Amino acid sequence: MGRLVRSCMQSILKLVNSLIGMVGMAMILYALWMIRVWQRHMADLPFGGGSDFPVSWFIYTFLGLGVTLCVITCTGHIAAETANGCCLYLNQYMLLLLLLLLLEAGVTADVFLNRNWEEDFPVDPSGNFAQLKDFVMSNFEICKWIGLSIVSVQGLSLLLAMILKALGPHQYYDSDDDYAPDRVPLLRNAVVVGDPVYGSNRDAWNIKINDKTTR
Repeated sequence: MGRLVRSCMQSILKLVNSLIGMVGMAMILYALWMIRVWQRHMADLPFGGGSDFPVSWFIYTFLGLGVTLCVITCTGHIAAETANGCCLYLNQYMLLLLLLLLLEAGVTADVFLNRNWEEDFPVDPSGNFAQLKDFVMSNFEICKWIGLSIVSVQGLSLLLAMILKALGPHQYYDSDDDYAPDRVPLLRNAVVVGDPVYGSNRDAWNIKINDKTTR
């Protein structure tokens, strides 16, 4: 029963963790598209040292978050596979998810509680940050539910990882003393092959000789 529950938890964790990976890949694709548009409007490479334009921090941040989500997804799949014997990757996965949730909570609190939250971010020369802000404001209801869904998936992944950690590693092998006779029927008819023991035969021969002499 315990093995079945553990397998179900591992499968659900992989499924939920795959959703985080899909979000990460979508962010990477969007960041690559922004880089393409940024380079198209510039005469030379915007990320080179000779560029007259400052680096677009928003594109770098978006790309970094997408890569981070993909790394978390890979760590989560490894943690789900190795949860039976080793909890090292499981601990790393929980730590990464917790740090990500804290970062998202901090940014969300700053946006909703601080009226001048835009001053906390540097100026984005590409204008992508302003475009994304306008899109979110014009489609606030849809973006709100999308954001809540992403945070819920991350929280559910963290909860499943905590449950797997609480279940502990599964012991596939028991000691030889714990095996019942019905679990190992071949051992009941086992034949021991080895060298004959001469000590016991010699002792029996000596006993027979002593009996004859006493008579």
